[in-house]
Amino acid sequence: MIFTIDPDSPVPKYKQIINLVTQAVKSGMLRQDEQLPSINEMSESNYLARDTVEKAYNELKERGIIKSVRGKGYFAQSPSAHKFKVLLIMNKMSSYKKIIYYAFLKALGDAAVVDLYIHHYNALIFKEILEENLSKYNYFVIMPHFYEGLNKINVKELLEKIPSHKLVLLDRDLPELQGSYLAIYQDFEKDIFRALESGIDLLEKYVELVLIFPLDGQYPAEIVHGFRSFCISYKKDFRIIDNALHENVKEGVAYIVVEETDLAELIKKIRTSDLALGKQVGLISFNDTTLKEVLAEGITVVTTDFETMGRTAAALLLDGKQIKVKNPFKMIRRNSL
Repeated sequence: MIFTIDPDSPVPKYKQIINLVTQAVKSGMLRQDEQLPSINEMSESNYLARDTVEKAYNELKERGIIKSVRGKGYFAQSPSAHKFKVLLIMNKMSSYKKIIYYAFLKALGDAAVVDLYIHHYNALIFKEILEENLSKYNYFVIMPHFYEGLNKINVKELLEKIPSHKLVLLDRDLPELQGSYLAIYQDFEKDIFRALESGIDLLEKYVELVLIFPLDGQYPAEIVHGFRSFCISYKKDFRIIDNALHENVKEGVAYIVVEETDLAELIKKIRTSDLALGKQVGLISFNDTTLKEVLAEGITVVTTDFETMGRTAAALLLDGKQIKVKNPFKMIRRNSL
């Protein structure tokens, strides 16, 4: 086949080669084991540098769209053989993470095969998963949430073993990492500050804000920093406690709850009191669910858009992007505040 590159196109020339070859294989114009032009032939026919063609062919090989045979050249692979192989490593499989997972799979469609592992916040488990699979996948999509200091594993060093163009960080960014990689992330400190700020009119009637934040290390400490910063900025009395079990709910207090077990405990306590939820005592929960829309006539939430996170990660991965995208985060107002 002859592949013609458009010199006036804004699309980089190596990406034009990738797109042309990919479409030719998918459409059947290039059949299984059919030979491609050599690097020299492609560069001479389109007045391209050899490095440009080589870069495109290497990426096509990584994607499994073509293969190279030493001494013979480059050959097409069948559509069933050129799917991306993606290793998705999540910290846990909660209802929220399932939304991300299924949105990610749906957006990838037939373009990829995804294998899922769970590291359970344990850096040692993550290390074992990664080292066992480092040479087997085209992309590594990772949620980098770990218990602080556990097993003294240097997660940064582990992640830097992955070529940056193969790395996708999900839910949380690690700015200290070297190289250009894809990240779809929450900015936990700024997100909670801005979300509470957007509801300042609802919070005015409460004299104290209480963040119920578990101390087991599963949640980013930046949430605490953002909450404290908001309270100081808006001159609100505040407390931070690790569970709701021994809390005596009282008038004029609004609670921000991370765990659903604490949410349930507070709702029970409020129901047995003579306080009116959303009027005398307030309640904000992290992360939206369908149940929270109807529970106690509607629970106010601060939440990221989990479906958008999964869908965006897949779309940018397929497009070969190496950028950082902040996922949407907002307060959804309901009767509990």
